[in-house]
Amino acid sequence: MTHSSSPAPDASQDGPLPRQTRSYSIGELAKMFEVTTRTIRFYEQEGLLAPERRGQTRIYNEKDRVRLKLTLRGKRLGFSLAEIREVVMMYDAMPDGNRRQLRRLLEILADKRGNLERQQEDIRLMQLEIDDVERRARDVLASLGDQPD
Repeated sequence: MTHSSSPAPDASQDGPLPRQTRSYSIGELAKMFEVTTRTIRFYEQEGLLAPERRGQTRIYNEKDRVRLKLTLRGKRLGFSLAEIREVVMMYDAMPDGNRRQLRRLLEILADKRGNLERQQEDIRLMQLEIDDVERRARDVLASLGDQPD
């Protein structure tokens, strides 16, 4: 991984160590999160990532890494890009972003949970209907003297 940091402190110095600033190439992030570089460029185009540019090279910082991680997690949970952007941008833009972000996240999660519960019920009802149609088809075949498979 690419690392940039302040010079190493002299061992005899007292005080805190200098803070290291970690950076990543697009390839490193792609490998880390098992996505394509095209996916990362897409999220950049959508405004979810904002790497520094050095010529044609993109340099991603820790904030970009965390945003990519949150974006991919949001996608796995079924969030739209607009929902992901809303939550991530809210945190960046608002002084109380963390509280508002978490409240909005809970609203989105409740909505997703409700949709999944409705889908589960729809699937359960469809399975009952399939069972009923299958039973009727077998009964008709049996009445015709045919043995069902």
